[in-house]
Amino acid sequence: MQFRGAFTALVTPYKNNRIDEEAYRALIEWQLEQGIDGVVPCGTTGESATLSHEEHKQVISICVDQVKGRTPVIAGAGSNCTSEAVDLTRYAKEAGADAALLITPYYNKPTPEGLVAHFKAIASEVSIPFFIYNVPGRTSLNVMPKTVARIFNEIPEAIGIKEATGDLKQVSEVIEECGPDLIVMSGDDFTILPLLSVGGHGVISVVSNIIPNLVHSMCKAYAHKNLEHSKSLHFEMAPLCRAMFIETNPIPVKTSLAMMGKMQKEFRLPLVPMLPENEKILKEMLVSGGLI
Repeated sequence: MQFRGAFTALVTPYKNNRIDEEAYRALIEWQLEQGIDGVVPCGTTGESATLSHEEHKQVISICVDQVKGRTPVIAGAGSNCTSEAVDLTRYAKEAGADAALLITPYYNKPTPEGLVAHFKAIASEVSIPFFIYNVPGRTSLNVMPKTVARIFNEIPEAIGIKEATGDLKQVSEVIEECGPDLIVMSGDDFTILPLLSVGGHGVISVVSNIIPNLVHSMCKAYAHKNLEHSKSLHFEMAPLCRAMFIETNPIPVKTSLAMMGKMQKEFRLPLVPMLPENEKILKEMLVSGGLI
């Protein structure tokens, strides 16, 4: 499997507070038709924090079944409880995911030694390729480059990182410390092109839920050294990237997909619908982008 290009951090559609399997399968199929390079169920954008463990496993199973090997599936399977992360990672492997996305333990705020021990414990129980998910804005913990290098060098299953700091200096240092074999994926839609320029491999994207072909095309253009085209697409997507973060992710992107007729506009508390004035701005952006 090639972990390169545009991967969508899939939303989880709901209907009457249950997983809307029909809408979820249709979204995945549309993503594949649009040329997406991979999909990521049960990430932050998939509202993993409010999925029960049984629902979490259901979402992974549906995704793997719908994809049927046509593109890589990186299943969100992390937790701030190491034993829970082991359980979810074991299920991801059994379900047929190609890799796991393991968020750094949030709230606990482990030391670098604790981080290394956490990932080693998961890998010792379940041998599946995994990506570290570094998103300090959500976890209050930033995995520094030297710690990333330790995890990468000491754990064979550690193949990459989703870097969502938005800090290109840190991304550059991660690549400097780890070398070109570490698969570095942007976790921030605003920094896809700059991250590619310092040796990154692609993105795990929010905005590709609504514009999968554009994000795929930008990554492809860069890979084929068509820098002007990739830069043009970067600026074309920028307004939509900003719109996806008018309010907390995934509220705007799910609202967008509802406006596009791909699912119902439904969230799990504590997430709530957008403020009317923000939803109006979002709609204007989608109209301007030709999406509705």
